[in-house]
Amino acid sequence: MFAEMPYEDVQMDDIAARAHVSRATLYHYFPCKRDLYAAIFRRASSRMLAHMSDDPQLSLAEQLATGLEAHIQSFVDRPFEAVTINRGVWSDDPAVQAIVAEELNVVGQRLIDQLVEDGCLREAAEIAVEAWLAFVRAACVKWIESKNISRADLTEMCLRAFDCALGSRLRGRIYSGYATEPTR
Repeated sequence: MFAEMPYEDVQMDDIAARAHVSRATLYHYFPCKRDLYAAIFRRASSRMLAHMSDDPQLSLAEQLATGLEAHIQSFVDRPFEAVTINRGVWSDDPAVQAIVAEELNVVGQRLIDQLVEDGCLREAAEIAVEAWLAFVRAACVKWIESKNISRADLTEMCLRAFDCALGSRLRGRIYSGYATEPTR
């Protein structure tokens, strides 16, 4: 229900009815709607991280593209949640933002470790990756709100931004390694 409508419109009574449980049972496990939402969001975050490739057989470009596609798909699957977490009522909730921070940390560390393995200085990789993740998050929120560009264009923009964040030493390695047809 949280994926189908804004958080404010979801009622615990409706959730209990859809889950075929009593309201008392729902409140036994989740004292408030916020706790239920945080549990659902944690599970969704864990699933997304599990779907992201950490396959050492894949190139960094392939791992990056796979992870980016999973992230964009999570916005497509749950647009209300994406906006609410990043700009709405959940944007300053400590429990939800801790889940977001944990997710970004896992993704960021995977990228940083791979970049260091490929010869990038750790300090430079940390700055580039943190900045890129903030860019992707903001770009995806703006895109899901407006859809003024195609998904392929969003993906291309984000991959090019990763190349730019890495600087001239590694420029072109990521984007050129990702097979996509640019759209106009």
